[in-house]
Amino acid sequence: MKKASSTKKRAPAKDVDTYLASAPKELRKALENLRAAIKAAAPKAEELISYQIPTYKYHGPLVHFVARESYCSFIAVSKTVLEKFKGELAGFDTSGTTIHFTVEHPLPAVLVKKIVKARIAENEAQAKLKQK
Repeated sequence: MKKASSTKKRAPAKDVDTYLASAPKELRKALENLRAAIKAAAPKAEELISYQIPTYKYHGPLVHFVARESYCSFIAVSKTVLEKFKGELAGFDTSGTTIHFTVEHPLPAVLVKKIVKARIAENEAQAKLKQK
């Protein structure tokens, strides 16, 4: 039987700054760097909390990220995009549309920006199809 986690339940954050402030201290810098890379790649994206996690929207859901007790997750929302970057993600644990990383092995900002830009292209293409 698994032991109960010692992680304290935190109240749902109202915004990304509050979310980061309540994240485990040792993960905060990695998450701040991830946030900066996302915002640099998607300056027009709306930043909000959705499903109790930081979310970026641009023509629909773009990407999300999550802080866990000892690792972080970057959710690319698209299996197609993750497949496109499979080679560059070889050193990371991936599952579905999620990339897991740690402070010791963070996602490179260059790769985050590539993934976000690929997601923007996907969402823009879908938005154009809906307009027709």
